[in-house]
Amino acid sequence: MNAAELGLPMAVPEKGLPSRVRIHEVGARDGLQNEKATVPAEVKAEFIRRLAGTGLTTIEATSFVHPKWVPQLADAEQLFPAVADLPVELPVLVPNERGLDRALALGARRVAVFASATESFAKANLNRTLDEALAMFEPVVARAKDADGVHVRGYLSMCFGDPWEGAVPVPQVVKVCRALLDMGCDELSLGDTIGVATPGHVSALLTALTEAGVPVSTLGVHFHDTYGQALSNTYAALRHGVTTVDASAGGLGGCPYAKSATGNLATEDLVWMLRGLGIDTGVDLGSLVATSVWMAAHLGRPSPSRTVRALAHQDSAADSHADSHKEQ
Repeated sequence: MNAAELGLPMAVPEKGLPSRVRIHEVGARDGLQNEKATVPAEVKAEFIRRLAGTGLTTIEATSFVHPKWVPQLADAEQLFPAVADLPVELPVLVPNERGLDRALALGARRVAVFASATESFAKANLNRTLDEALAMFEPVVARAKDADGVHVRGYLSMCFGDPWEGAVPVPQVVKVCRALLDMGCDELSLGDTIGVATPGHVSALLTALTEAGVPVSTLGVHFHDTYGQALSNTYAALRHGVTTVDASAGGLGGCPYAKSATGNLATEDLVWMLRGLGIDTGVDLGSLVATSVWMAAHLGRPSPSRTVRALAHQDSAADSHADSHKEQ
């Protein structure tokens, strides 16, 4: 049976692209954090377990933020121990030293801080100036690195555009990236929080970062699909050698402090494209689609991922066809 009959794209590798990409799955944290109805901890834990079963190796589990700010993640102390036995990396968000203490107490080995490339978003998200936010993260990163080498990721929001400030100058983003690396972050995730980036803009930023001495091996990309550009922007990043891509199973998520932000890049859509380019992810697409369909049923709405909809419909049509033959 050929690739089309299996519901998979034909692999046609391109020169100049990486042979493997690590998907940093954010559905369980970024994807669920804005849900109005509380998702039970046991459902989140099962979601993470199912995601791990698809072959994903990095699954962001939760955030140790104060429950007042993100009520959906108030169960971090209950959730993390329920999945800590999984043989995958389970990064968690830590907004400050208190959050770090809570995460380390439960054995977290990968943490992330959440910075901004703009003053306006730093104020909206952290109620601090950009410099004050960076100063707040310094002791968090330092203590994490002292805690027997905990891996620290630095998220950088609004790298391409800000709803209050408009287009964000490339040198401004480079400056904050350098500050996060200099304070000890092992990895940076470049966020297109409101989804306004285009491939040329992505290329310009990655080129500027390389010229500023930021190793491409330390960079990941985090695109939102507000204007349908997430995959094309990812492709531009791959052309620059980026091998870490953030995505959310089923395309779940947005941003509570940026009202124009729509969902993250869907992991299934990303895997479909990468598979077509002959790039290995280690992810079983069928299992991933089934997991997102399962989660969508719990949330009471269909997945926004085009790949989930296409393959789920294909499976449904195949089942109906099989049933009709049984009746004959």
